This record gives sequence, C-alpha cells and structure tokens, in this order.
Amino acid sequence: YTSIAEGVKILLGGEHRTDWITTYPFPAMVEQVSDIQDYAPSKGDVVIGSDCWICANAVIVSGVTIGHGAIVGAGAMVVRDVAPYSVVGGNPCKFIRWRFEEDVRDLLLRAAWWDWPMEEVKSVARTLCSSDMDAFLAYIRQRQASVKQPAN
Repeated sequence: YTSIAEGVKILLGGEHRTDWITTYPFPAMVEQVSDIQDYAPSKGDVVIGSDCWICANAVIVSGVTIGHGAIVGAGAMVVRDVAPYSVVGGNPCKFIRWRFEEDVRDLLLRAAWWDWPMEEVKSVARTLCSSDMDAFLAYIRQRQASVKQPAN
C-alpha cells in the first residue's frame, strides 16, 4: 500500500569513500589496486514502510528507513531515517510536520491495517478513503476489543 511516484531513485550502493585521500573509485578502474574491497560501500538496505507516499523525483540513499505512513516531498534528498507518519521534504530532507497527533500515530501503528486480510481492508476502504479519523479509530478500537485474550 505504498505509492512511489515517477522519477524516484533509490541508491543502494556506490557511496564514495570520504575517509580516503581521494574519493575516486580507483579499484574499479585501475588493475594495480583492483584487490581493494569495499571501495564503494553501501550503508545498508533501504526500507520503506507501508502506506507511504514517495513523491516525484525523490532520492533515497542507502541505509535509510522510511516509517509507515510517511510522506516524502517531491525532489527530496533523503539521507536520514524518516519517522512514521511524518511529512518531510527538501535537500537535504527535513521534517516539515506530523500527519496526525502522537496518540493517533501510535494507534495506527499498532493497528497496522496494511497487514489485515484483504477482505477486511476492502470492508473499511470507504473510511480509509476519507478524513473521518474518528470513525476509523472507533473501528480499530472495536476490532481490538473483539480479539480474544489468551486464557491464563
């Protein structure tokens, strides 16, 4: 349930070594140093949560996690983790605002509606496609209350 717009780039490696005297990747080009490993290191996987919107032409570098429900603005250069349900943008990417209050964010993250069975998601799709947060939170609370507690 994540939307990734046209022109988004996700960089999974090819970082240049800034701790070397040169940033040039000689090991890829010069036989005499071709045995040197880790000349273009990655900072790790890129993880994009559910219900995110990555707008056009954003660039996400290796090692970044974008939390569930986050919005990354058009043309953003994402070099750090993005908190769930935050709106970020710019170059370098900066926090702009929260989409929802903290208690709502916490409840949405615990509910993880994107992991629900497809039929259940379809049954609440009209509410998901609205701004009626009160109705959706009521559904989540009712759903949580109906989950049987384990016997002691």
